Amino acid sequence: MHPNPAFRKADTARNLAFARERGFGILSINGEDAPLFAHVPFTLNEDGSIAALHLVRSNPILRALEAPVAAAIVVNGPDAYVSPDWYGVEDQVPTWNYVAVHLRGMLERRPDDVLPGLLAFQSYAFESRIKGKTPWSPDKMTPEVFEKMQRAIVPVRLHVEEVEGTWKLGQNKSPPVRHAASRKMKKGMGQEIAALSALMRRPDID
Repeated sequence: MHPNPAFRKADTARNLAFARERGFGILSINGEDAPLFAHVPFTLNEDGSIAALHLVRSNPILRALEAPVAAAIVVNGPDAYVSPDWYGVEDQVPTWNYVAVHLRGMLERRPDDVLPGLLAFQSYAFESRIKGKTPWSPDKMTPEVFEKMQRAIVPVRLHVEEVEGTWKLGQNKSPPVRHAASRKMKKGMGQEIAALSALMRRPDID
């Protein structure tokens, strides 16, 4: 997380809403020799206290889950390079604006028999966001094929104890200066630049 408090004013509700909407992040734990990572889809329960997900059975993280372990899910949002020339004022430096939320807590392995319900819930959670489409569900699969696929994955969950967010959108600049940069950055480089540019112009970010 960025140390500047100007970029960390989003409350827990906003950070959780962002994480829930993205639904995808990088799960990390401390391994014996180095950090371990997995790129995972996840869903949050209503109050954001549980992140439900699954891992491929061969994932090294699972070998560390004989007991719950400290873990984090990093949820990345839009990001973009900001050229100092775009501010329209002197004595600026290059930077990178971005949005990110960290969910920290204890990760635990769950019993295999919760997997069918987890997969049904997650598939509906994501499928229902697609406008005009009848949501796919596991019962569309041949039961034997679905059971075989389930044997390759393991349900886990993160008990979320801490939620941190960085919304680095140029809040340390005056609105006219920030807006000038946001308009010009659309020709630059990054991910979801249009979304980040729009966030930089929102009046509620200061």
